[in-house]
Amino acid sequence: MDGSVLYLSMPSITSAITPTTDQALWILDIYGFVVSSLLIAFGNLGDRYGRLKFLLTGAVVFGIGSAGAAFAPSPEVLIACRALMGLGGATLLPSGLAIISSLFHNPRQRSQAIGIFAATFAAGFAAGPVIGGLLLSRFSWGSVFLINLPVVVLFLVLAPVLLREVRTTNPGRVDALSVALSAVGILLAVYSVKSAAAAGFSLTQAVTGVVGLALLVWFVRRQFGLEHPLLDLRLFKDRVFTVAILTGLLTLVAWAAAGYLSGIYLQSVLGYSVLAAALLALPGAAVLTIVCIKTSSIADRIGTRSALIASHFFMGVGLLLLLLTTTEHGVAAFIASTIVAGVGYGLSFSLVADTAVAAVPPSRAGSAASLAETSNELGNALGISLLGSLAAVCFRLVGPDVADTLDETLDAPGLSARTVAEAEEAFLTGLHVAIGVASLLCLALGVLALRWVPKESGEPQERVEEAGTVPAAH
Repeated sequence: MDGSVLYLSMPSITSAITPTTDQALWILDIYGFVVSSLLIAFGNLGDRYGRLKFLLTGAVVFGIGSAGAAFAPSPEVLIACRALMGLGGATLLPSGLAIISSLFHNPRQRSQAIGIFAATFAAGFAAGPVIGGLLLSRFSWGSVFLINLPVVVLFLVLAPVLLREVRTTNPGRVDALSVALSAVGILLAVYSVKSAAAAGFSLTQAVTGVVGLALLVWFVRRQFGLEHPLLDLRLFKDRVFTVAILTGLLTLVAWAAAGYLSGIYLQSVLGYSVLAAALLALPGAAVLTIVCIKTSSIADRIGTRSALIASHFFMGVGLLLLLLTTTEHGVAAFIASTIVAGVGYGLSFSLVADTAVAAVPPSRAGSAASLAETSNELGNALGISLLGSLAAVCFRLVGPDVADTLDETLDAPGLSARTVAEAEEAFLTGLHVAIGVASLLCLALGVLALRWVPKESGEPQERVEEAGTVPAAH
């Protein structure tokens, strides 16, 4: 919820503390940068030093960052507080999923619990713009950060009572160099992609990306030589696990790109308000949330393999429905798209997390969970950066050559009706190209899953005890 509401509050933040264009981008992006760069490291450290301890510490840090952000007097302070929130968020995601897996040893109960866990993310993302719109209509922009505090306080009161500490019995030595390589490598790589999307290619951006990729290659090579690696890459030798992680990555690529571009379409092309656009997304969000919760039952009925494969085709077909949108009509196609694709998203969110946790022994649950969450975070960043950039390139190629984006073009003074129509058509072309690519990727991964994921036989297998061995049923 906190992530989705920030986009809505940016106009109010801009008016209040007047950030530059670069500072505004940092306000939006710094949280994702910090979270994605630290998920692998913090998932592993939680395994070793205690997941509950990490959860409680992360909640406190997230709460402090939220309080500071609500009352930030300048862009610099707000950026720093958002980074602090990311530091806390990076501890919450993998440890939360790992603790859930330790609470429920029965595979069916564990799947249901992870489905509910995934549903809260979907519900929060959908509810953010609606709640944010209501808050901003009555209170200042800081209120969108203050709503985090009651949740943090409630968690700090209940978590020590309801949850138990879980840690690895024989964690081994923490490889500090691996921690640094994973964090800095991901941070630089994601920053390079984001910079290219926002400002185009440059020497600094390219060098940053190359250095980031080099550090990640070094990190990967180093893991194979460690007795206790930070990330157990042997898991990727199993095709089922590989398909699951690719599914987590691609799901968020498609979801982020579709949400970002369709939001602009509804507001800037069809003329809906932010709150109205958020309300139009609720049917799809409701379907997504319900499917997340019901995924374990669906998988029991049709099989985990069939459910995983179906998720790709539901996403691919749902995205294709967005190609029916025009500059005059498109609400029905948008709602239908979010509903059909929402089934695929819901299946994917639950199955990917369940596969990641069920595929490893309990001692590596945090690391597996962090890998699944990292794929989601990177997918979210890449969806907007890569597919958003593809849509922007199409707009520049076929647009009226007034400005680089639709919103900037529409804000230009003295536009004729013909120029406005050309700009809207150009944006729609870019949307169709980007969404078409996302759909083809989903369908292609579905075909790959058909070939790589073996057919199930008998009852689902229990969690295995040897790292790197993934049960075929998952």
